[in-house]
Amino acid sequence: MGSAQCKCNSDCKSRIEERLDEDIEDSILSVVSSRTLGSAEVLECLHKVQLFTRLPEDLLPTLAPLCDVRDYLPGDVVIEQGDDGHELFVIRKGITSVQVNGHEVAQLKDGDYFGENSLLRDEPRTATIVAKAPLSTIIVQREKFDELGLREKLVFKTRKAIGGGFLETSAAKPPCLKSNDDRAVMEMALKNNSNLQGLVALDDKSIHRLIDCAWKEEVKAGLDVITEGDLNASFFYIVKSGKFEVLQRVDEKAAQRVGQLKAGSSFGELALIFTAPRAATVKALVDAELWVMDRSDFKQILADRSDKCQEYVAYLDKVDLLKAHLKTAEKEALAKSLTEMTFSEGESIFEQGEKGESFYILIEGQVSVIKDGVEQIKLTATGQEARHFGERALMTNEPRAATIKVTSSTAKTLRLDRVSFEMLLGSLEELKKMGNDRPAVVMNPQAKMFRNASLLRSASHIGTAGGDREAQDIGPIERKHLKPVGMLGCGGFGCVELVEHELTGETYALKAMSKGYIVKCGMKQSVLTEKAVQMMCDSLFIVRLFETYKNDVTLYFLLEAALGGELYATYNKKGFFGKENFVRFYAAGVVMAFDHLHGKKILYRDLKPENLLLNEKGNIKLADMGLAKICIGKTYTACGTPDYFAPELIASTGHTIAVDWWTLGIFIFELMSGHPPFESSYPMQTYQKIMRGINKVAFPPKCKGPAEELIKHLCRPEPSDRLPMKKGGSRNLKAHAFYRTFDWSSFETLKMSPPYRPLVQSKRDLSNFAQSKELPPILPYEDDGSNWDGDFPTCS
Repeated sequence: MGSAQCKCNSDCKSRIEERLDEDIEDSILSVVSSRTLGSAEVLECLHKVQLFTRLPEDLLPTLAPLCDVRDYLPGDVVIEQGDDGHELFVIRKGITSVQVNGHEVAQLKDGDYFGENSLLRDEPRTATIVAKAPLSTIIVQREKFDELGLREKLVFKTRKAIGGGFLETSAAKPPCLKSNDDRAVMEMALKNNSNLQGLVALDDKSIHRLIDCAWKEEVKAGLDVITEGDLNASFFYIVKSGKFEVLQRVDEKAAQRVGQLKAGSSFGELALIFTAPRAATVKALVDAELWVMDRSDFKQILADRSDKCQEYVAYLDKVDLLKAHLKTAEKEALAKSLTEMTFSEGESIFEQGEKGESFYILIEGQVSVIKDGVEQIKLTATGQEARHFGERALMTNEPRAATIKVTSSTAKTLRLDRVSFEMLLGSLEELKKMGNDRPAVVMNPQAKMFRNASLLRSASHIGTAGGDREAQDIGPIERKHLKPVGMLGCGGFGCVELVEHELTGETYALKAMSKGYIVKCGMKQSVLTEKAVQMMCDSLFIVRLFETYKNDVTLYFLLEAALGGELYATYNKKGFFGKENFVRFYAAGVVMAFDHLHGKKILYRDLKPENLLLNEKGNIKLADMGLAKICIGKTYTACGTPDYFAPELIASTGHTIAVDWWTLGIFIFELMSGHPPFESSYPMQTYQKIMRGINKVAFPPKCKGPAEELIKHLCRPEPSDRLPMKKGGSRNLKAHAFYRTFDWSSFETLKMSPPYRPLVQSKRDLSNFAQSKELPPILPYEDDGSNWDGDFPTCS
């Protein structure tokens, strides 16, 4: 028995030692220096990673020798969904299964990679990766990536805004007759277009009106109906007969077929929503026929569907003060300018004694009129009758004579403030004095803004390049005195260059825009609006405009130089994602900028980290007014950056300043988590996620608590339900738990120390801006004689 026991122990010991040797050998084999593998092979693998294309070419070879090689057997788990990630994996050889919540959603093979975001930020793994065959991977660890300082050298491509232009050369044609069969095919095509139906709820009436507007076009075999990248994208198509192929570019010279279209198919649906470059080329394979629909018709149909102008005019006719002194056209202008507000039970719409600024129409719910603490009467709105109160606020800001308190569970009102009234019609007191025989007076707020901006500019040249420094009279700044220092960045329209004034030594950002490209994109009006908006702005939290210039081919904006860099690039390079104190500070700057703009009835519409700059002290500045617009009531032009689109913008139901507060919620989510909540590889998927709503989004741990609550309050699907759209405006946001310990007074006066101070060595320091290799398009410009930019320059 003893010898048997001894032999057993000996065998066990031998097996244990053998297994230990195997484990040691496996360990040695599983982590192999890239020097053993060969830096050339490692480098070849690293070149396939999209993130590394943002590095200067000479830096990637420094990373290759520090990479590890790790091998896995079939069934081994490489990474686990939900775990914190700190490594990037590139597959040398083998196949993996990508599993989300236990279900395989994809497979990866040689040359594929995963975990890219782990090099930039702490982020839970979004999937489990399991080896399906013997697997060999190259691993880049964040610690080594950072040790080499590569994060600081990354160049991040900014997300481009879309929409906002109006192409004057639209080739829309008159509608033509359709047979019942034609109409049936078209109706089915519209209803079966899941992309379109996922964005806009088209009822039968809208579909039939859209069909009425369509016209027929014949297409010869070999003709491109639409071309990938084309900016002239205004039409939606339904195939009546024939066959088409869908092509997408692989590179500059080659394209691949990604789909085929036949009778009853449709394409180009995004063109109905907004102006954006075509995503693919569609080529006729045989002679074919198409039904064509134009965006302007589509927008008008949706606007008519949501237009309650006549209903609102009827409400205004019940107000004696307005009925007696306003013309029909004036009441229609006011009706289109009314904004919805919702209130909860117990909430006061206004308080006795407070300054009157707005007039209200109660359209749903019940309120109590309370004077000196005693209820005087209850007002109830029904489907047949609305009630109104506070109309004298349209004439004077005298104290309110009573308190209006909501007594129903909710109440909905239409609101009109005196500033909006006077921007549209002028003073109500003056209209009364003019009598009833006067002509109707309806002003264009946009034109009025241009006039005011010009008067403001001609009256004073007060300003300073630094913006935060004490103001001084610097007088006109002539372009001939500006000398180039270096490039700050390039975009679709032109470049931004740092220039120095040869007499004062001050530096500025000179933004140059190609007139040829402006005309091609239909952005003439937008550029003029951008100038007027910038000239109206006088905020420490908005980049300042000093002068505008022009020559035969270029328009120029001379702007405040904020040399601390873009917030987008700063966050990606420094890894600030998830730092609450940073988010509070930068979001507070946006709140201040929005308050300033909204007080002037200006919508911004393009908030994103790329459009925020840091100055040398680390203070935040909102930049780029290219999509800003003065607006009283609703506007219908869909534009912005897709990740930040609000649902009402996609649905084309009209949008107000509420769209800006939605974007602030997305902005906070992105700074907290490292990515926007509705992010997707395909724009259409992004839009569909947005329409499903913020409550369908899985919030990462960093967004939990007050941050999540604030984001959801800002991203309510109903615009009037968003926190700053309720009574109290942005004060509601400032009082939110997310800002419980925040000193707003200190922040507003720039006395609060920024959480990060960029290194800016001088007024000529360009180091916080990446030198873009992407030069803007140079397009020829032919003057059409309209002198559309005649009033653009403020100085020679």
